[in-house]
Amino acid sequence: MLKLFLWLRYLRKKKIVFLSIAAVAVSVSLLVVVASLFTGFINAFERAAVEAIGDVVLYPPMRFAEYPLLIERLEQTETVEAATAMTLVPGLLHLGAGTGNVRPVEIWGIEPGRRAKVTGFKRFLLEQKDAPGEPTFDTPGAGEKTAGFVGIGVLGEPDEKTDEYDPAIAEEMIGTQVVLTTGTASQTEQGDAARPQFNRRVVPFTIADILHTGVHQFDEGCVYLPIEKLNRTLYPDDESPTAGQILIKLAGETETDVALAVIGGIWRSFVQDQLESDPYLLQYTKIDTAKELQRPYVAAYRKQMGILLLIFGVVSIGVILLIFCIFYMIVRLKQKDIAIIKSCGATSRSVAFVFVGFGACVGAAGSGVGAVLGYVITKNVNTIEDWIRVIFGLKLWRSSVYFFTKIPNEMDWLWTGRIVFLAIIAAAIGTLIPAIVAALTKPVETLRYE
Repeated sequence: MLKLFLWLRYLRKKKIVFLSIAAVAVSVSLLVVVASLFTGFINAFERAAVEAIGDVVLYPPMRFAEYPLLIERLEQTETVEAATAMTLVPGLLHLGAGTGNVRPVEIWGIEPGRRAKVTGFKRFLLEQKDAPGEPTFDTPGAGEKTAGFVGIGVLGEPDEKTDEYDPAIAEEMIGTQVVLTTGTASQTEQGDAARPQFNRRVVPFTIADILHTGVHQFDEGCVYLPIEKLNRTLYPDDESPTAGQILIKLAGETETDVALAVIGGIWRSFVQDQLESDPYLLQYTKIDTAKELQRPYVAAYRKQMGILLLIFGVVSIGVILLIFCIFYMIVRLKQKDIAIIKSCGATSRSVAFVFVGFGACVGAAGSGVGAVLGYVITKNVNTIEDWIRVIFGLKLWRSSVYFFTKIPNEMDWLWTGRIVFLAIIAAAIGTLIPAIVAALTKPVETLRYE
């Protein structure tokens, strides 16, 4: 009770203690914001991969035939909820609106209905996201003409100031006829030598819908066509359907290691039964989770986060020095109080604990305020970034640089707990020397002249 009385008295009489609380709060809020923004970015990066390609990707070193049979076998297991095929080729898209309006794109041959079951594909469509049923390439009055989807960034640039696309302008392009140029490479015999040859293919199609994923890479450079029509255009001599990759969504409670083992077994059995045990496919086919494919990038981001937290942590050592100076001053000015307490029977350990405990309380109060401040900043970081843009004309976050149209604003409570705990310990450490000085105070020498 005496300790609490002294803590409240020092807090009321020595307003400079609030400077320590403010310093701890600022340091904690800074570290919390940095940790939360980095962790939110990493989580968004991993989610974007899952939403784009599913939980697991099976990608052989070359195209393979009879993929519907493989999908059927995968979906018959308890570990796989849904699977879909994909073919990926580069191309050039001519929008037909003026000379030279050509964009380099990636052409994804997909099955829209199945893809919506494996990924978050449907909710990114502007027109069909709220429509009942599965997404489809079919457009009214199109007949047998090819239809496709286009990323919103393919059709136009985002606003220079806001870095946002205008969906209304993009929707005006729905129903427009555009032309893709792509092709395949082959070997031709010329005399005794084989020479590479590019087989050019032109694919006119109607824009059936627009995708706005919020991920710059997909919005700015992807075109989606029916996989069957794309394959017939690229590989007219193929007798059976082919695919380049299989995207897989796992069942809810499936363990990843178990699922990878099951999928690997099904793939080997499929190759042996349907593809004549092709050793190239058996040896070089990779089966990885979407998160595993992003691991090199995630590891680099986590390393950058660690370095930045270390730098700000070193800078925050100044808070410990500030607490030391303030508490040392309090101890020197309160020698009489300390002497009276000790003369009443308090031990040196109890006196030392008064100041160490007071320092820990200052750390707890400051870190609590800092955590709340960090939460407010993190959750409103996009609003703050907008204010900076409006007031100073400075756009800090661009999707072309940072992948996403919005700053991920998730609160990282694990790192927040660590930072708060370390802040309390650091504040207590800052009071150790003043506490030792107080403990060594000799009542007789101090009160002799009072």
